[in-house]
Amino acid sequence: MTAKVEEIRLNLPHIELAAHLFGPEDGKPVLALHGWLDNAMSFARLAPKLDGLRIVALDFAGHGHSAHRAAGASYLLWDYAYDVLAVAEQLGWERFSLLGHSMGAIVSVLLAGAMPERIERLALIDGLVPFTGEADKAPEKLGEALKAQLALPNKRKPVYEAIDRAVEARMKGVGAVSREAAELLARRGLMPVPGGFTWRSDARLTLPSPLRLTRAHAFAFVQALQCPVSLVLAQGGMLAAEPGVRKILEGRPFAVHELPGGHHLHLDDEPGAEAVAAIFRSFLLE
Repeated sequence: MTAKVEEIRLNLPHIELAAHLFGPEDGKPVLALHGWLDNAMSFARLAPKLDGLRIVALDFAGHGHSAHRAAGASYLLWDYAYDVLAVAEQLGWERFSLLGHSMGAIVSVLLAGAMPERIERLALIDGLVPFTGEADKAPEKLGEALKAQLALPNKRKPVYEAIDRAVEARMKGVGAVSREAAELLARRGLMPVPGGFTWRSDARLTLPSPLRLTRAHAFAFVQALQCPVSLVLAQGGMLAAEPGVRKILEGRPFAVHELPGGHHLHLDDEPGAEAVAAIFRSFLLE
């Protein structure tokens, strides 16, 4: 698999982010947003198949080669939404489309719902709204999050003696992936340390959320969307079997496409990437 890709750095007022840049300078602007604990390599198969687009595939803060947030800062979904907006500002993109997978799709929906005047189109892969929580559970969840934060200094990342061991661990992680996909993610996500390799990602990314949106909050963001939306559901992914997702989609003017494959169907293999590209290629160029 070979594709022309440029490594870029984005020096935002509050943080430096890394990204992969695909496509011609005059292509339609698209920001590609990966999932939790992934990185810009999530789009290594898909982006080269989307001709005519200027795709900036970000490493979210705390992921890949992007900087970690300052001490005391957080990794909440709305923090990522602000980062995306700040990137668009630096690129001079007044209106742009979002291509999001999993957590990246959720951030895309939040941003598009909050600032519909900035977002032209949403191309979503196996992601729509965040895990929700109702008000009666909020004190308990905040308590769990605070305890986890206090315990974090004593938590150590795993160290793998060889890259193959890290790849095998990623294959079995949340949102299991193929070996080829794990190798791509590991290529950008690992760093050498004494004794072997560990993940570059900020350990704070594994902390539980201190506060979750309610179902009503999440639904409000979907209702607020004004741009065209194309959603790919993986038949073996995280959304297809969720009845709550069907309820949210009910009556919404979204194009929903169910495809065979797992949660990372756009990265696991070439046929999966091509199937997703066939759906998004014309949609993002309209």
